[in-house]
Amino acid sequence: MRVMRNVNVRWVLLGVMLAMLLAMLDNMVVGTAMPTIVGDLGGLAHISWVVTAYTLTTAISTPVWGKLGDLYGRKHVFLAAIAIFLAGSGLAGAAHSMGQLIGFRALQGIGAGGLGAGAFALIGALVPPRERGRFQGMTASVMAIGTIGGPLLGGLVTEHLGWRWAFYLNLPLGVLALVWCAVLLHVPVTRVKARIDWPGITLLTVAIGSLVLAATWAGGTYSWGSWPILALAAGCALATAAFVVSQRRAAEPVLPPRVFTGHRNFPLALVIVTAAGVVMFGCSLYLPLFQQSVQHASAANSGLLLLPLMIPVVVVSQIAGRYMTRTGRYKLFPLLGAGFLIAGTGLLATMTEHTSRATTGVFMALIGAGLGCTMQMATTIAQNSVEPRDLGAASAATNLFRTLGGSVGVAVFGTLFTNAVAGHVADPDGIATGVRHIFLVTLFVCAAGLIAAACIEEVPLRSVQNGAKSWPASRSSAPAPAASPAPASSSATESR
Repeated sequence: MRVMRNVNVRWVLLGVMLAMLLAMLDNMVVGTAMPTIVGDLGGLAHISWVVTAYTLTTAISTPVWGKLGDLYGRKHVFLAAIAIFLAGSGLAGAAHSMGQLIGFRALQGIGAGGLGAGAFALIGALVPPRERGRFQGMTASVMAIGTIGGPLLGGLVTEHLGWRWAFYLNLPLGVLALVWCAVLLHVPVTRVKARIDWPGITLLTVAIGSLVLAATWAGGTYSWGSWPILALAAGCALATAAFVVSQRRAAEPVLPPRVFTGHRNFPLALVIVTAAGVVMFGCSLYLPLFQQSVQHASAANSGLLLLPLMIPVVVVSQIAGRYMTRTGRYKLFPLLGAGFLIAGTGLLATMTEHTSRATTGVFMALIGAGLGCTMQMATTIAQNSVEPRDLGAASAATNLFRTLGGSVGVAVFGTLFTNAVAGHVADPDGIATGVRHIFLVTLFVCAAGLIAAACIEEVPLRSVQNGAKSWPASRSSAPAPAASPAPASSSATESR
């Protein structure tokens, strides 16, 4: 019976992972198809909005979806997010103008925000933190497939079927995920009689929207010191301050302050997640550029160039997860991960036009090992630091900080790279210099992650997730260490 139930939860999670894969693949696939889309629809001046609209609505909607799942039940909210994503995909594939495509991409982004927030919240609801390590490999594999397979799939689909199939391809996969989760996914429905925090949602939308737009436009469309960027920065600061005040007064806040103040591990985990997001986005964008422009690798195989990065993510994540499940200990891995990230980014910051592809691959493997130790582990630490009733909000917060870290990081990286290659765009030395500057900045971000990891308190991982079906522990699981007291939030939850 034990084996059968373990198999069952893996099958259930497979459907959840398939839905999450849709959102990850879509952005990568669309990026490859963009030249063909512009050739067909025109609107070259608005091309950036095809990506910005998706990113913006994903970031804005993520915390809202997380809170809705906490209030009205995670399964139904997750199914609604899949349906909205599918509607956006079908409409985007049928778009007849760039304006329509941008609008439908925004609708897709709203659904994608629910897919990301809902998937991690459902994993947290189905599998208690102590057992989470046995399933980390699945999540890491989805991220690897989305990052590597997206560009390859986008090129093949666009070339042989046309750019519209970059969106239509989501439909059969999405319907499969929708039916799969509707039939197999079973989590308790908890409905809370509380008004939706519309003032908080509005202020959060303004704050996130201002930050994402400033990060997207700064250094490119507008200079960093221009009035539009300064106005967006001021709007973000004011909206954030007002949002914090509103959350303290709201009956059911969209991002409850208790999530951030209940235990120090939660904000520390967010720092680690943000650092990992900066590294992931930086590597995904600029390492293929370096290998193609400086090391003369084929652009057609750009996705494969990231294999030395992504394979260690999957392998190390699996090893770290199994160790955590067996021993109940986990602080070692954020520390090791941050150390690997510092070593990898430091070495990448030394690359020149004479650095070989094999050497770059070794540096990338260090980054992959670091991400494997930090990405999923930080999410588990964050979820273990809050009460089960706040699992959706906590999961949404981790996704939000990962996305914002990547968005702001990419904006800064773009400015650094543009300044480095100014006047000699086609010069390999200029491109190598720009990449070195990017990873030098990333090195300091990873140092902040190391400090946060050192401050993590290794509290026992919950072996039962209150309010959800508890899946049996593996036979090899050992008792969790009891050296440190559990977070106050966990005790409060268990006493209810």
